Amino acid sequence: MDLPKYNGNIHPDEWINDIQKYLKLRNNNYTSNDHLEIAKTLVDTNISLPTGIDSFEKLRNTLKEDISFTIFKNTNERKLQSLNYIPESRGGDTSKFISNFLKLCYNAEINDIEEQKNYLFKSLPMSCYFSREFYKKMENMNSINELIKKFEDIVVEESRLIKNESIVALKHVTTGKYLSSVENVRYTSGTGFQLVFAESPVPDPNSLWKIKFDKELATYTNTSIKLQHVKSSNKFLGIFYGYDGIKYDYYKSPSTNHTEVSCNFINNGSWNDSWKFNHSKLENNQRYLKSNDIINLSIKKTIDYRGNFNQNGQVEFLRSHDIQFAVDNDTFQEVICHNERLGGNDEWCIELIKQHIWSIDALQQ
Repeated sequence: MDLPKYNGNIHPDEWINDIQKYLKLRNNNYTSNDHLEIAKTLVDTNISLPTGIDSFEKLRNTLKEDISFTIFKNTNERKLQSLNYIPESRGGDTSKFISNFLKLCYNAEINDIEEQKNYLFKSLPMSCYFSREFYKKMENMNSINELIKKFEDIVVEESRLIKNESIVALKHVTTGKYLSSVENVRYTSGTGFQLVFAESPVPDPNSLWKIKFDKELATYTNTSIKLQHVKSSNKFLGIFYGYDGIKYDYYKSPSTNHTEVSCNFINNGSWNDSWKFNHSKLENNQRYLKSNDIINLSIKKTIDYRGNFNQNGQVEFLRSHDIQFAVDNDTFQEVICHNERLGGNDEWCIELIKQHIWSIDALQQ
């Protein structure tokens, strides 16, 4: 290993520390004065050293007074200004980013915690989540270690967020089975549409859904969602009503005579596939929907028995239970909607399978 030379492209403090450590390991017979003289010979000839430098402290101060150090600091500060954090979902590396951020702060001698916060904030993606969470969590930070720890907390939580068009699975909490559908396997009663049921104890292709809403992130306060079955051709989870010769009503489930839940796509008022969700444990939750949240899913019956639109129609909740129904020679665990008292059978754990990656252009809209 060669002795590290100083040419203005490293911080003087770091270079002097490296030189002292290296020389102590290389030869214990050298005096501290010998170490100083060797260090002085390693300074680039473009950097002028005055006479009278008789300590490492004086050498350090001389190097910091040279124009090369001013350029070095300014260069690192400009790199800080242009630094961009790329989430790991988009191919970034948080560990390398933080290492680079800390190194640039050190090289630019940015030691004030408020300045460090500002540079870190400017590096973040243009996302309402990052902006909101950063200011909320960073408000009372007093050290760089606290700053980095809270930043890591934000990154971990961001990786669990359910974003628009992400792929999710919904596990029925009580029975441990996943909300599923199979292309062109249909009810033999009711609508005759593609059936919905709870089946596999692990996520499989039939239990994958693409979640859709009108913004990047779904909040608990005011977001309507649609659930598109991944393995079917443009079919969504929903309910359907029809006319039985006497009145209009929503079709009934095969076993318990509750509202039938099916998988289809019909572009008219008879079909409703717009769902609301709320956290089953936390009332008035103001947070974003994220993986492993336990939720209730609800849908509104917007058509009355006369066939008229009713914006104040009955709200019903998605439920499954151990009750089975048969189609041909196969049995399925029933999934229905109801307006009864909520309980454990109405709880669903939403699991993120694949987070959708939003482009910068989409985030700016």
